[in-house]
Amino acid sequence: MKSLEELRAIREKMQGKVGVRTENEGQTRVIVGMATCGIASGARPVLTALSDAVQEQGLLNINVTQTGCIGLCQYEPIVEVLEPGKEKVTYVKMTPEKAMEVLRMHLLDGQVVTKYTLGAAKRGTE
Repeated sequence: MKSLEELRAIREKMQGKVGVRTENEGQTRVIVGMATCGIASGARPVLTALSDAVQEQGLLNINVTQTGCIGLCQYEPIVEVLEPGKEKVTYVKMTPEKAMEVLRMHLLDGQVVTKYTLGAAKRGTE
Protein backbone atom coordinates (compact mmCIF):
# COMPACT_ATOMS: atom_id res chain seq x y z
CA MET A 1 0.00 0.00 0.00
CA LYS A 2 1.32 3.34 -0.95
CA SER A 3 -1.31 5.71 0.34
CA LEU A 4 -4.40 6.17 2.44
CA GLU A 5 -6.43 6.44 -0.78
CA GLU A 6 -5.23 3.01 -1.87
CA LEU A 7 -6.25 1.59 1.50
CA ARG A 8 -9.71 3.16 1.16
CA ALA A 9 -10.11 1.68 -2.32
CA ILE A 10 -9.24 -1.79 -1.01
CA ARG A 11 -11.67 -1.35 1.88
CA GLU A 12 -14.54 -0.32 -0.41
CA LYS A 13 -13.85 -3.22 -2.74
CA MET A 14 -13.84 -5.76 0.10
CA GLN A 15 -16.84 -4.40 2.01
CA GLY A 16 -19.17 -5.91 -0.53
CA LYS A 17 -17.62 -9.33 -0.05
CA VAL A 18 -17.03 -9.60 3.70
CA GLY A 19 -19.56 -9.83 6.49
CA VAL A 20 -22.67 -9.40 4.38
CA ARG A 21 -25.39 -11.93 5.04
CA THR A 22 -28.10 -12.58 2.53
CA GLU A 23 -30.85 -13.47 4.96
CA ASN A 24 -34.42 -12.86 4.08
CA GLU A 25 -36.04 -10.44 6.53
CA GLY A 26 -39.00 -12.80 6.85
CA GLN A 27 -36.75 -15.70 7.76
CA THR A 28 -36.86 -17.41 11.17
CA ARG A 29 -33.48 -17.91 12.81
CA VAL A 30 -32.81 -20.94 14.99
CA ILE A 31 -29.58 -20.52 16.94
CA VAL A 32 -27.86 -23.35 18.82
CA GLY A 33 -25.29 -22.51 21.50
CA MET A 34 -22.07 -24.29 20.54
CA ALA A 35 -19.57 -23.07 23.10
CA THR A 36 -17.63 -25.64 25.12
CA CYS A 37 -20.40 -25.90 27.70
CA GLY A 38 -23.02 -26.49 25.02
CA ILE A 39 -20.98 -29.07 23.18
CA ALA A 40 -20.20 -30.91 26.43
CA SER A 41 -23.92 -30.97 27.21
CA GLY A 42 -24.93 -32.42 23.83
CA ALA A 43 -25.50 -29.42 21.56
CA ARG A 44 -23.85 -30.97 18.50
CA PRO A 45 -26.53 -33.69 18.01
CA VAL A 46 -29.22 -31.02 18.56
CA LEU A 47 -27.69 -28.78 15.89
CA THR A 48 -27.32 -31.71 13.51
CA ALA A 49 -30.92 -32.88 14.04
CA LEU A 50 -32.34 -29.40 13.44
CA SER A 51 -30.13 -28.69 10.42
CA ASP A 52 -30.87 -32.04 8.82
CA ALA A 53 -34.63 -31.79 9.40
CA VAL A 54 -34.84 -28.25 8.01
CA GLN A 55 -32.83 -29.26 4.95
CA GLU A 56 -34.71 -32.54 4.38
CA GLN A 57 -38.08 -30.79 4.63
CA GLY A 58 -36.96 -27.94 2.37
CA LEU A 59 -37.88 -25.26 4.93
CA LEU A 60 -36.33 -22.28 3.17
CA ASN A 61 -37.84 -19.80 5.64
CA ILE A 62 -35.82 -21.29 8.55
CA ASN A 63 -32.11 -20.64 9.00
CA VAL A 64 -30.34 -22.89 11.53
CA THR A 65 -27.05 -21.45 12.78
CA GLN A 66 -24.71 -21.77 15.71
CA THR A 67 -23.25 -19.29 18.15
CA GLY A 68 -20.77 -19.25 20.98
CA CYS A 69 -21.61 -18.92 24.63
CA ILE A 70 -25.12 -17.72 25.37
CA GLY A 71 -24.24 -17.27 29.05
CA LEU A 72 -26.61 -19.77 30.64
CA CYS A 73 -24.30 -22.77 30.97
CA GLN A 74 -26.47 -24.61 33.50
CA TYR A 75 -29.28 -24.75 30.92
CA GLU A 76 -27.29 -26.13 27.97
CA PRO A 77 -27.93 -27.25 25.29
CA ILE A 78 -29.77 -24.04 24.41
CA VAL A 79 -31.75 -23.28 21.24
CA GLU A 80 -33.02 -19.77 20.55
CA VAL A 81 -35.80 -19.11 18.06
CA LEU A 82 -36.01 -15.63 16.55
CA GLU A 83 -39.08 -15.06 14.42
CA PRO A 84 -39.61 -11.74 12.65
CA GLY A 85 -41.89 -9.47 14.68
CA LYS A 86 -41.98 -11.77 17.72
CA GLU A 87 -40.08 -12.05 20.98
CA LYS A 88 -37.15 -14.43 21.14
CA VAL A 89 -37.95 -17.85 22.60
CA THR A 90 -35.17 -19.64 24.47
CA TYR A 91 -35.39 -23.40 24.77
CA VAL A 92 -33.15 -25.11 27.34
CA LYS A 93 -31.79 -28.57 28.14
CA MET A 94 -32.54 -29.64 24.60
CA THR A 95 -32.11 -33.07 23.08
CA PRO A 96 -32.50 -34.04 19.42
CA GLU A 97 -35.96 -35.43 20.28
CA LYS A 98 -37.05 -32.21 22.02
CA ALA A 99 -35.64 -30.21 19.10
CA MET A 100 -37.81 -32.17 16.67
CA GLU A 101 -40.85 -31.44 18.84
CA VAL A 102 -39.94 -27.73 18.79
CA LEU A 103 -39.56 -27.91 15.01
CA ARG A 104 -43.00 -29.50 14.58
CA MET A 105 -44.96 -27.52 17.15
CA HIS A 106 -43.26 -24.11 17.19
CA LEU A 107 -41.61 -23.65 13.81
CA LEU A 108 -44.23 -25.40 11.70
CA ASP A 109 -47.45 -24.99 13.74
CA GLY A 110 -46.67 -21.70 15.52
CA GLN A 111 -47.15 -23.00 19.07
CA VAL A 112 -44.34 -22.33 21.55
CA VAL A 113 -43.41 -25.49 23.45
CA THR A 114 -43.58 -23.79 26.84
CA LYS A 115 -42.42 -26.81 28.87
CA TYR A 116 -38.94 -26.55 27.28
CA THR A 117 -38.50 -22.79 27.63
CA LEU A 118 -36.15 -20.93 29.94
CA GLY A 119 -39.14 -19.57 31.87
CA ALA A 120 -40.38 -23.07 32.65
CA ALA A 121 -36.89 -24.17 33.74
CA LYS A 122 -36.57 -21.20 36.11
CA ARG A 123 -39.96 -22.04 37.64
CA GLY A 124 -38.91 -25.67 37.98
CA THR A 125 -41.69 -26.96 35.74
CA GLU A 126 -39.54 -28.54 33.02
